[in-house]
Amino acid sequence: MPTFDIVSEVDMQEVRNAVDQATREASTRFDFKGTDSSIELNDQEITLESSTEDRLRALYQLLQEKFVKRSVSLKSIDPGKIEEGSRGSARQKLAIRAGISTDHAKKINRFIKELNLKGVSSQTQGDQLRVTGKKRDDLQAVITACKEEDFGIPLQFNNFRD
Repeated sequence: MPTFDIVSEVDMQEVRNAVDQATREASTRFDFKGTDSSIELNDQEITLESSTEDRLRALYQLLQEKFVKRSVSLKSIDPGKIEEGSRGSARQKLAIRAGISTDHAKKINRFIKELNLKGVSSQTQGDQLRVTGKKRDDLQAVITACKEEDFGIPLQFNNFRD
C-alpha cells in the first residue's frame, strides 16, 4: 500500500543564516544606529532587543524579510509578547516551532477523514503523520488538499512510497 509522511520541519542552518544576515544589516543600517538593536539565536528561540518598541518592530520585519529570502516559512515562528526592559528598552522572544503538535495532528487527521477518499487513513506517529491509501492518486489528492488548507504550521510531504 502506498504511504507518505506529513512533517513540519525547520532547517536550522537556514534560520542561523537568516539571523546572521539580519544582524549584519541591522548593524550597518542608518535607522538602527545608536538603538542597541540585537538579534540572538538560542537553541529553539530568537531574542530581539532594541531601545524602543518601534525599532523592535522594524527589527522583526527585517528578520522576516531574511527568512523569506532564505525560504524559511514564517509560520514556523511564534512571536511572543513585547516586554518592557530596563531604561525603556523593548525585548521580544520568538519561538521556533518544529514538529506537529497533538492539536495540529488532530486537525489534520480530521481534515483527511472529511475528504471522504475511499481507502485513505492517517495516524499520528510522534511529531509526524503517516498517511496510507490504496491508490497513489488518492494520496496525491490528500497532498494537494493539505497544501491548499492553512493549518497554521508549515507542512512538508516526504517519504512517499509505492
